[in-house]
Amino acid sequence: MTRGRPRTPIGTFGEIGVADLGGRYRASTRFRDLDGRLRRVTAVARSARAAQTLLKARLVDRAGYGSGGLLSVASSFGELCELWSQDLDLRDISEGTKQNYRDELRLHVRPAFEPYCLGEITTGRVELFLKRQAAVSYSRAKHSRTLLNQMFSFALRHDALARNPVEGTSQLTRPRHDIHAMTLEQVQAIRAAAAAWRTGPNVKGPRPDGKVRDICEVLLGTSMRPGEVLALRPCDVSDPPGGMVVHVRGTVVRRKGVADFRQDHPKTDASTRRIAVPDFAAQVIRARVGEMALEEAETTIFHNRDGGVITLHNLRRTFREFLKDAGLEDSGITPRWYRRTGATVLARGLGIDAAAAFLGHTSTAVTEGHYVEPDTSVDLSPARILDRTLRPVKPDGRLLADSASEVEEDLLEGIDAADDDAA
Repeated sequence: MTRGRPRTPIGTFGEIGVADLGGRYRASTRFRDLDGRLRRVTAVARSARAAQTLLKARLVDRAGYGSGGLLSVASSFGELCELWSQDLDLRDISEGTKQNYRDELRLHVRPAFEPYCLGEITTGRVELFLKRQAAVSYSRAKHSRTLLNQMFSFALRHDALARNPVEGTSQLTRPRHDIHAMTLEQVQAIRAAAAAWRTGPNVKGPRPDGKVRDICEVLLGTSMRPGEVLALRPCDVSDPPGGMVVHVRGTVVRRKGVADFRQDHPKTDASTRRIAVPDFAAQVIRARVGEMALEEAETTIFHNRDGGVITLHNLRRTFREFLKDAGLEDSGITPRWYRRTGATVLARGLGIDAAAAFLGHTSTAVTEGHYVEPDTSVDLSPARILDRTLRPVKPDGRLLADSASEVEEDLLEGIDAADDDAA
């Protein structure tokens, strides 16, 4: 098989030739246009160097890459970063997600590709970068791949590239690892530690108000994210004879440079949901709401002494004290494990779809939102299952004692992946 001259890539040109016209010089080359055809481009000037400079200027401005937007194949990666960041500021996504993108760009992606212009960033270079990221962690590689895909799609829309170099890279493989829910013994040990925390005769300083202890009960009973529980207000709670229902429509978030605050919407649209509350968690909410005045309907149920939100940092710090007193300091358990535990109970008791709907961030919510007429009723069966399995007195631990199926492990992995930037 004979090998011909390598094809000139679209948007690039071949060797530049210069001809002496007698006092003037003509520089010429062949440019491969967007339609794939090679066309000769020329420029004439009084010196050979001036002719070449003029020709290159014409090539940069030639109709094709760069003519439809603010970028071209010759643009630096830094220019793409600046323009994409400006576009990011205008997007309708949470500030937390935007900040995660900015941090990923600043710390990992920009330093790796800063030396290149866009035309030099090949699929092979992106592949090598992602493999290096994956060697550190799957999560880092996944975040970098998502960010690069968005950035090069942005460049594609501005005619700066012929194709997105991320598209040809290898699929990332999530490493299989055990993601555990809490055992019933661990749940009860943390309960006991929370009830006894700083209550002994030798404790100095003010006695605890029990709010973090009660937050743990609500986390356990509702499988909500910690920030969603911290954002609950009396106006989000209805307590009819059939059982308490809470409306999840906010979350407490952390932002760099500002104090924690209540955001008027949860992490995603699917996270806005109404869920039935098991009796043991309803008793906690009922008691806390009963201590609040009518004019405090929009104050968070779990607030600090000044009426502000309890911060995520303070929740986690006190929770670590509970773990220490329970002898579980090295277990790796965090407040997120309550969500895993509830998901496990529901998946085994009612099935994966029921657990997904209750958690509020999976594909079933998309189906319901686009193809099924919204149902304003609330399914009480998850609350019954959670109450039977996790109540403080005589819990039935059979569901938590079962072994995890592969589908269930995927659900738990999905919880961690979807909640990475959430409280």
